[in-house]
Amino acid sequence: MATLATDLELDSALTLSQAAIGCDFQIRQVEGPACSQLRDIGFCEQMRVKKLTNGRNMLCTVCGTRLALSKDLADQIQVVPA
Repeated sequence: MATLATDLELDSALTLSQAAIGCDFQIRQVEGPACSQLRDIGFCEQMRVKKLTNGRNMLCTVCGTRLALSKDLADQIQVVPA
């Protein structure tokens, strides 16, 4: 049953690049070629993130720190509303 709930959550997840500006999200999945570097700085599942800007490079806050991400990298991060 837990697997079904996880699958449903991932189905309803958005990429960070699709997420609305100014909203709080919880990170559900960080997966892709450059994501190991994000994990090294502590950007990982279950953390809360707020998207501040949109565009080719987007700005977000994680744990009180502002972080700029490329659209390609933000496409590899799955979030759900917090």
